[in-house]
Amino acid sequence: MNIDREYIVVLYEIYKNLLNEREKNYFEYYFYEDYSLNEIAELYKVSKAYSSKYLNKVISKLMKYEKLLNINEKNNNIRELLNKIRNEEIKNKIEELL
Repeated sequence: MNIDREYIVVLYEIYKNLLNEREKNYFEYYFYEDYSLNEIAELYKVSKAYSSKYLNKVISKLMKYEKLLNINEKNNNIRELLNKIRNEEIKNKIEELL
């Protein structure tokens, strides 16, 4: 898969509650547990091609959510502004909200 793994994991952390259990499981097995597509296929008794297609569907969903809601982009913009704030107390309170 040619994706930015770190970016996709960030999106997952933001939007995982919008996924069903099976989608979460596929994602977590692949990205957190380092299962191969073959191992996931064996676990669910499906083909490797199906595992790949399903995982790509989950990734596409996460990217669609970000395109519609822009939460990650907004968080990044807020973090950039935070770097410019000199008052540490205010900065820390804002960081807690993120």
